[in-house]
Amino acid sequence: MSNEPNVWPPAPPEAPAAPPAAEPVPESPEQVMQAAAARIAELEAQTAELKDRWMRAEAENANVRARAQREVNEARQYAVQKFAADVVEAADNLRRGLDSLPPPAEGQPEIIARLREGLAGVERSFIAILERNGIKREDPTGAPFDPNLHQAMSEQESEAHPPGSVIQAWTPAWTLHGRLLRPAMVVVAKAPPPEITVAPSKLDTTA
Repeated sequence: MSNEPNVWPPAPPEAPAAPPAAEPVPESPEQVMQAAAARIAELEAQTAELKDRWMRAEAENANVRARAQREVNEARQYAVQKFAADVVEAADNLRRGLDSLPPPAEGQPEIIARLREGLAGVERSFIAILERNGIKREDPTGAPFDPNLHQAMSEQESEAHPPGSVIQAWTPAWTLHGRLLRPAMVVVAKAPPPEITVAPSKLDTTA
């Protein structure tokens, strides 16, 4: 009788040893070159895709910077738009004051002539200051009617002016850096109605 103790459950049998790993089959030079070419092509495709993404991102960033700069410039230029509109009203009033003076005439009182010259000098200086700050005045008399710059107050038949042209400007057009501040109040020419020609009636002389 054996003196060895009984073990339950019995130990599993030992697993057979794994066979030795097979050595890799050496590749031929052609296979190595093909694998290398495929890898190079893959890397080139990835590089091209990354470059395209980078260029798109740079273009988008450039557009964002340009748009932001444009908005800043516009905000700087047009921040004084309301003030400029009030200033051109003063310029129009100065012109109305000049137009209300009697025209130069022989024997006119010297005070009238001096007043006219003084107001005209003030107006020239005032207009020059406005132009240096981007505010421009335009007299549309004789120009084609432009709804972007002119406001038609009335139409007038005229044979001396082309239809659709400005016969008279009550006020000029004012712009701030090319943007309309105040439209010109104008009178627009229209063609006169066509003359109606009545054919002479024929008398019946057969009676």
